[in-house]
Amino acid sequence: MGLLALILLCSIAVQVGTPLLASQFIDRAAAGATLRDLIAIALLTMAVGLAGQAAGVAEAWVAESVSWTATNALRADLVAHVLRLDAGFHAAHTSGELIERVDGDVAILARFFSRFVVYVLGNMILVVVVLGLLFRVDWRVGLGMGGFVLVGLLAMLRIRAAATPAWEAERQASAGFYGFLSEYLAGTEDVRSSGAGPFVLRRCAEVMRAWMRAWLKAGMWGYALAVSSQGLFAIGTAVAFGLGAMQYRSGALTIGAVYLIFQYTDVLRRPTEQIRNEVQDLQQADASIARVEALLSVAPRLVDGGDTRLPAGPLSVELDGVSFGYAAGVPVLRDVNVRLGAGRVLGIVGRTGSGKTTLTRLLPRFHDPDAGAVRLGGVDIRGVGLADLRGRIGLVSQEVHLFNASIRDNLTLFDDEVDDVRLLSVLGALGLGGWLRDLPEGLGTRLGIGGVSLSAGQAQLLACARLFLRDPDVVILDEASSRLDPASERLLHDALGRLLEGRTGIIVAHRLDTIAFADDILVLEDGRVREHGPRVSLASDPGSRFAELLRIAGEEARV
Repeated sequence: MGLLALILLCSIAVQVGTPLLASQFIDRAAAGATLRDLIAIALLTMAVGLAGQAAGVAEAWVAESVSWTATNALRADLVAHVLRLDAGFHAAHTSGELIERVDGDVAILARFFSRFVVYVLGNMILVVVVLGLLFRVDWRVGLGMGGFVLVGLLAMLRIRAAATPAWEAERQASAGFYGFLSEYLAGTEDVRSSGAGPFVLRRCAEVMRAWMRAWLKAGMWGYALAVSSQGLFAIGTAVAFGLGAMQYRSGALTIGAVYLIFQYTDVLRRPTEQIRNEVQDLQQADASIARVEALLSVAPRLVDGGDTRLPAGPLSVELDGVSFGYAAGVPVLRDVNVRLGAGRVLGIVGRTGSGKTTLTRLLPRFHDPDAGAVRLGGVDIRGVGLADLRGRIGLVSQEVHLFNASIRDNLTLFDDEVDDVRLLSVLGALGLGGWLRDLPEGLGTRLGIGGVSLSAGQAQLLACARLFLRDPDVVILDEASSRLDPASERLLHDALGRLLEGRTGIIVAHRLDTIAFADDILVLEDGRVREHGPRVSLASDPGSRFAELLRIAGEEARV
């Protein structure tokens, strides 16, 4: 910013000095100066002009460097903040809306960060210097131009204050459009298969019309700003020319001085227009700053825990009177009391919507219970730092997210310290060694966005490989084998059997054969504990709910 200010001061000196040299050239030529003196002044004028061009190039480069440095730093802060926000926030905001707020609003601030202060101050200095020189030439010309500049600046400030809410509405409409776009692009297959294309296009048109109305309203304020400043300045220029002509005819001014008034009036117009442009950018920047501040002010509902440490080794799991709901008055879990000893494996079964997945999401603190407490190793997890807590828990869900990156990066999550030998060992244990050898670039093979180049089973196995690499103390498998064929499922079960040795495990499953190595069973119904006990005891009790589920599963398999 300091370098930018220095370059701008040099540019101001060039803009002020060039008309002075030209005026001297005219007056000396009219007075009969020698050709040598005139050539010297002309060459000096050309040199100053070239210096001004060089200063313009340097100013553009430095200003862009400053703006990208500042905006990228702000983008990084916003991304880090959004990642810290809880699952409830992300459920209420689409990815497109967040992208527009993290990138679109920040992009609007690029000129504000790099040039606003320097340009406004620099151009104000230029205006003051030019008005001072006009006062020296003729006080009436200086006074007239100063009055018009002052009125123009006051008009700009009034319009800026009135336009800011309109630009804020435009930024919100823009975020709404990108939120709509991300939502429906993510559901492209469902839209096509259900024939909902015309509905999506109609909805798209409605969203864009709303955005257009907001943009037109904000844009008209910008147009009003431009027209008012240009109109006032045109009147001021005409007055200055009239006064100059009158003074020349009376003999009070030379032709060079009249030319100097003409040139300085044009010089005065440029900084006034730049100040107008900066004020117009400030209208949009005000709205973007308000939206950025609003996003940064959103506090995570999950407060990071203190310095309490979890004990080493396998961890016991305890839910003590836990109740939870995603919305007020709509409970998903009701007074759940469960205890799982360290190193044991719990299988959770129940109908869809019974709260199985929700229960597992409480352990890594994606949500906090509305009532009761969740403990690991006898420690209330709300007193444990989130990074420490989640570093001890491994989760594989039914929905697998793979990045548009290499297989190596997808497995290590971009951790360069994991060596290839360990990666190959894990993939071999999961039965993916042959598949990897057939790939032309091995671990360096790039996966498409979302892993589109993989089958559902391969994607699930890669997600399980991530779990192996993390080596957690608590393993949560939420329908992890639901997308696998029988052969791949057997490979996964063998690998998971080894992984669960000496660790605490929680397995959520609809297919009861996936919990064959569970030590205990938890049956959930309508968010309540219907049954909880050792798997062998419940399976051998013909009156238990688990035994009933086993009989139903057996009958379905025979059919």
